[in-house]
Amino acid sequence: MSGARREPEQLRSHQWYGTDGLRSFSHRARTRQLGYLPEEHLGKPVIAVLNTWSDINPCHVHLRDRAQAVKRGVWQAGGFPLEFPVSTLSETFQKPTPMLYRNLLAMETEELLRSYPVDGAVLLGGCDKSTPALLMGAASVDLPTVFVPAGPMLPGHWRDEVLGSGTDMWKYWDDRRAGLIGDCELAELENGLARSPGHCMTMGTASTLTAAAEALGVTVPGASSIPAVDSAHDRMAAASGLRIVELVHQDLRLSQILTRDAYEDAVATVLALGGSTNAVIHLIAMAGRSGTGLTLDDFDRIARTVPVLADVRPGGRYLMEDFHFAGGLPGFLGRLTDVLHLDRPTVSFTTLREQIAGAPVHNPEVIRPRENPLADEGGVAVLRGNLCPDGAVIKHIAAEPRLLSHTGPAVVFDDYRTMQRTINDPELGITADHVLVLRNAGPKGGPGMPEYGMLPIPDHLLKQGVRDMVRISDARMSGTSYGACVLHIAPESYVGGPLALVRTGDLITLDVPARTLRLEVSDEELARRASAWTPPPARYERGYGALYSDQITQADTGCDFAFLSRAGQVPDPYAG
Repeated sequence: MSGARREPEQLRSHQWYGTDGLRSFSHRARTRQLGYLPEEHLGKPVIAVLNTWSDINPCHVHLRDRAQAVKRGVWQAGGFPLEFPVSTLSETFQKPTPMLYRNLLAMETEELLRSYPVDGAVLLGGCDKSTPALLMGAASVDLPTVFVPAGPMLPGHWRDEVLGSGTDMWKYWDDRRAGLIGDCELAELENGLARSPGHCMTMGTASTLTAAAEALGVTVPGASSIPAVDSAHDRMAAASGLRIVELVHQDLRLSQILTRDAYEDAVATVLALGGSTNAVIHLIAMAGRSGTGLTLDDFDRIARTVPVLADVRPGGRYLMEDFHFAGGLPGFLGRLTDVLHLDRPTVSFTTLREQIAGAPVHNPEVIRPRENPLADEGGVAVLRGNLCPDGAVIKHIAAEPRLLSHTGPAVVFDDYRTMQRTINDPELGITADHVLVLRNAGPKGGPGMPEYGMLPIPDHLLKQGVRDMVRISDARMSGTSYGACVLHIAPESYVGGPLALVRTGDLITLDVPARTLRLEVSDEELARRASAWTPPPARYERGYGALYSDQITQADTGCDFAFLSRAGQVPDPYAG
């Protein structure tokens, strides 16, 4: 990629450092206070290295070291790196859900990049919500930007089995509830499930979203699948530092990368990977920040044009390390060239066509050829019907096929705690044909739309060998989860959506081939129920939670804040 290089006076940071005034004198003096010589930074691109490292985030615990590699690359390319700590969103520990705080990290990213003397940014993240949050904030500022994915952890091991974090956690927890394993086995599994730094090594939300980032063109080639502890990951971080300086010199901004074509290619990638349903919400939100627009209908349309080619858990057999050494995303995208927009730019090449040209696939069992797909259509289906007038989603590739066309009576739980407390109550009389319904778990009701959507199957059914049931909610579920789980019902029950009107015993019909979800109750009866419904009290009376409740949008529009997703200009600060 080539282009005219900007003069030092054209850099954004020049406003802080290069003018002849009191403020520039003060900025230079304070930089001396930091210990830097004038020749180390004056006239050079200033690069913000945003780091989501934390002691409590095992997905990102190695990013302290990777930030040093990024800075090494920036220095070598003639830039001036400055590391900024930003919020860490740990899927494993943060309650009620890090989704509650995705928009907070996006706000922090946006305002930090806007208010400091930086010319470009390198974003370090990977655990589920951090990737969209960082890119949403950066898109709103529109500086040259490179994303550094945290990378998947090593495969898990237990006795003679290879484990996938998340996916096998659910599996073996159900085995324990069914009486197939005991506490000793569970203790061994605790030590073998997650063996290294890095995010989940299945095609969960983290791997799905970092793959989407690479497909969008905001990473260096092949970055998304490099194992977190591989030395190649360190080299990738340094290469990202080298690249961002060149992007600043060219003034290649994020808006030139994050185009409508790029988002359509990211959707196609996610669907062909059999990726997480969470990507639907996040990509819609990211596209909203980029001003390109993306809807549930786009996902459903594109899903019908791409097969599932990645044989990776939870929908397949392999793990991310296998995917990486089979060819990674460059090899994978080479299987999809007929549906991709190949002439758009990426941060590393003039076109995506150049970026993936000649990329090999080394293992056709992991990255399958088009004539041998894992599934003929993309792994996520969008549903409509009187139960979800604004849409819902299901990862049908990870469900038992017998349940994809199913009618059964509802068993309704008004909140997650009640469900946990009563799911095994024999008086409920739950059978394998019932439809488990959870409400008040959406964006406002959750709050934050927690990953409650993979509702537990009652113990007595597990002991009978039942491992899947139709489950319906306005919640999300982990990308590592599986089952016939209908998610993201919009509008949510907490704001009076039709899910709030379901009663135990009502028949519900799921028909994935027809893309419908229907409550078998007459319109007149639903109207009577709606007139009797009363809104629940607000979850929060003050603080960030109150801001969240006031501004959060519904799942079908990305769960962004209304005041952040709307169009409008924000001026650069006056630095003089």
